[in-house]
Amino acid sequence: MTVSHAPPSAIPAPLEKQPVPTRTPPELEAVVPASVRRSRLRAAPRWVRRAVGPLLLLVLWQVFSATGVLDPDVLASPGTIARACADLMADGTLPAAMGVSLQRVVVGLLLGGVIGTSLALVSGLSRLGEDLVDATVQMLRTVPWVGLIPLFIIWLGIGEAPKVALIALGVAFHLYLNVYAGIRGVDAQLIEAGTSLGLGRWGLVRHVVLPGALPGAMTGLRYSLATAWLALVFGESINADAGIGFLMNQAREFFRTDVIVVCLVVYALLGLTADVIVRILERLLLQWRPTFTGQ
Repeated sequence: MTVSHAPPSAIPAPLEKQPVPTRTPPELEAVVPASVRRSRLRAAPRWVRRAVGPLLLLVLWQVFSATGVLDPDVLASPGTIARACADLMADGTLPAAMGVSLQRVVVGLLLGGVIGTSLALVSGLSRLGEDLVDATVQMLRTVPWVGLIPLFIIWLGIGEAPKVALIALGVAFHLYLNVYAGIRGVDAQLIEAGTSLGLGRWGLVRHVVLPGALPGAMTGLRYSLATAWLALVFGESINADAGIGFLMNQAREFFRTDVIVVCLVVYALLGLTADVIVRILERLLLQWRPTFTGQ
């Protein structure tokens, strides 16, 4: 038996290795989670974030004034207003007006606070007091207190009394409603727990009811301060011879929009300062209350 061998040329040659083309991997772009982006925004101080809006509005105002979009007779530019404020501060006019207005607000706030809180305690702590007081207060608070200005002028004249009375009236209603709601909103289980511990009526009022009503009272105080400044604006239009409202009335007669804006800014700053003071009091007096601070 013969075995035939194929010639070497018939044997297939091994395949030559072909170079494999290299591919450059695509560039990957880092994905930043939304939570990280929010944390970057939160990294800035809070006062910086809160100042962005007012500063942007101020810049737009200055740009519109410089380009002639805003007529100076309609609304003065921020630079003109700053110069007017500096002049009023230099000659002592603005500090004196601020002192008079602050005195009116403080007196009206104290008077209205005492009246509103006292009525709320009488109405909130006693069913008989509620029957005697609440209906009358609810009826009076529906009357627009600004509409009582003519009666206040007739009853109290045109001096300081009607201005202070107008502020006190607006403050009293806000404090009454919030303190009354705070007293009636105290958890009944807390009352039962205090009774089981041997607290008498006045002990319950002192240690349970009043601390439980404190959040409502602080809310009412914030509303009362806002109403007090609003009432001051109306009150100082009653033949005032001093105060921020008096400066505004004089500026209106001479078409001084810069002075008017200065007075409005002073009103806003005083109101903001009062609100900050109340916030500080809330943090000091309501440390026991856990609250949601936002995400």
